[in-house]
Amino acid sequence: MTRITLVLGDITAERADVIVNAANSSLLGGGGVDGAIHRRGGPEILAACEDLRRSHHGKGLATGGAVATTAGRLQAGHVVHTVGPVWSREEDRSRLLASCYRESLRIADGLGARTVAFPAVSTGVYGWPLDDGARIAVETVRATRTAVEEVRFVLFDERAHAAFAAAVAQGPDGSA
Repeated sequence: MTRITLVLGDITAERADVIVNAANSSLLGGGGVDGAIHRRGGPEILAACEDLRRSHHGKGLATGGAVATTAGRLQAGHVVHTVGPVWSREEDRSRLLASCYRESLRIADGLGARTVAFPAVSTGVYGWPLDDGARIAVETVRATRTAVEEVRFVLFDERAHAAFAAAVAQGPDGSA
C-alpha cells in the first residue's frame, strides 16, 4: 500500500527518488512548477528534454503522458515530466489528469523509485479547480498498482494543502 503524505513547500527542495514536473508539451521549460524545476535543476534537465524532442518526442509530449530525465542539480534521482490537461467547462478531461498521475507512477516503477514527489498537476495556470484536482490525484494514486512506497504531494500554499488534506481524508469509497 502506497503511503500518501502532504508537504507544504517547494517541490524543487524535496529529496525523493523522483520529482514530478507539471510540464508543458514542449518539454522545454515554462512557468510555474515547470520553470522552477528547470531553473533549480540546471541545464542538464533542459539538455535531456531537448534530446527527447530530437528523438522520441519530436512533436512534444502528449497530454496525460509522462517521460523521465535526469534530475540535474535537484535532490532526486530523476524528474518525470507529465503534461496535464487545461481545464474545460465544455469537455470532461478528468481521464487525462488521472493519466498524468498513473503514467508518472508507471515511469517511476520502471526507474525503481520508492519515493515520488508530485505537484498539484493542472491546478495552476491550466485552471483545474483545486478541490477536483486534489480528488482526482488522490483517488488515482490510491487506485494505481505501484511499487512506490511513498507519494508525497508537495503543495505550494495553504489553500492547496487544505484541498489535498480534504481529499486524503475521504476514504477510498468516498466516505469521510
